[in-house]
Amino acid sequence: MGKGKFGTIIQIGDILVSEDVVTEFFACDYTVCRGACCIEGDSGAPLDECELERLERDYPAYSGLMTPEGRAAVDAKGFFEVDRDDDIVTPLVSPQEGSSVPAEACAFCHFGPAGECLCAIEKAGRTKPVSCSLYPIRVTKLTGGGLALNVHHWDICKPAFEKGAREGVHVWQFLKNPLTNAFGEDFYQALDAAATHLLRG
Repeated sequence: MGKGKFGTIIQIGDILVSEDVVTEFFACDYTVCRGACCIEGDSGAPLDECELERLERDYPAYSGLMTPEGRAAVDAKGFFEVDRDDDIVTPLVSPQEGSSVPAEACAFCHFGPAGECLCAIEKAGRTKPVSCSLYPIRVTKLTGGGLALNVHHWDICKPAFEKGAREGVHVWQFLKNPLTNAFGEDFYQALDAAATHLLRG
């Protein structure tokens, strides 16, 4: 671990983990947000190039759970688009008059009977984009091939930060399975040990 102007940085191999991954509380409160993170924002969820083949391969399994508007977006744009920051992201639904699907929702959304938003990919038992599983952690690729993990703050997730604080659940604890799936068991065990040490002061 090292401490600089951005606070304590935990280094595990070539991955740098910011202090807020350890100190911030977070636990999704789906009953409040109802999946708003999938239908709000300026662009889709970040994608890695290596995920594109899987999205296309698994499409027959999950496309039936998508909205007609979502399938139309994939037909028109493909399985990704490039946002204003030149990042590869999931395609968004185009605004359509009279549609019940929110404008600019992720094309891969599935809506339940009460209007709640779920991921069609996950609901079909397939692997959804890593950036969705890891949220509120955002992964940034560093020069030289390393990665940086930081907490992304979004107003619609305020209930999740509040619920985490009430229940005493930190970001790294809430995301145990996604972090392990993304970076391995050894990485998570090292992060867990470093986080415990940091919180004890």
